[in-house]
Amino acid sequence: MNRNYQKELEKLLEEKKKENSVPKLFLHSCCAPCSSYVLEYLSQYFEITVFYYNPNIFPKQEYQKRVAEQKRLIEEMETIHPVKFQAGRYEPQEFFSAVKGLEKIPEGGERCFACYELRMREAAKLAKKGGYDYFTTTLSISPLKNAKKINEIGEKLEREYGICHLPSDFKKKNGYQRSIVLSGIFGLYRQDYCGCVYSQEERRRSKENVVTEAKV
Repeated sequence: MNRNYQKELEKLLEEKKKENSVPKLFLHSCCAPCSSYVLEYLSQYFEITVFYYNPNIFPKQEYQKRVAEQKRLIEEMETIHPVKFQAGRYEPQEFFSAVKGLEKIPEGGERCFACYELRMREAAKLAKKGGYDYFTTTLSISPLKNAKKINEIGEKLEREYGICHLPSDFKKKNGYQRSIVLSGIFGLYRQDYCGCVYSQEERRRSKENVVTEAKV
């Protein structure tokens, strides 16, 4: 049976609204464009700390560009409840260790799942340590990301660390399209590959194939 994670989120948000409470959310963010809609949406219900932990991003200059855009968005975006920023470590070896043996798996497969878990695990650990009510990630906003797998990982980490995972499928209700609109409003840098060296190479090959086909 397929679960509707957006409906589950809406039910939880309605319960919190009735309780007249404002829980604290530790939100792992993969990038500013993906977080834009999520922040607009969830800041109505939560006090949010955006956690930027993405050791998968390659090269370092790309990482620095993306983290700067994340900070700028938080500074410029008006939200209902406060949004704070917390930087994670940038240690690319953590990513390479997590995906060892999966380097040749195509984008969207087991290598990506290991990367999801690496980043979400760090978020869960720090959310528990920081006394937050929930943790989640912006990753499910992308049409290219597996929302079912993301939520399965979140629920596994909830059991391991004793910190509530907020269900999500942020691409629903036109969330992804809204993120594109907000990226335009704030002039955000939108990268053309997910982040890691493997996705960068896959994107390069894809572009080359398009050019080759156009010349034929």
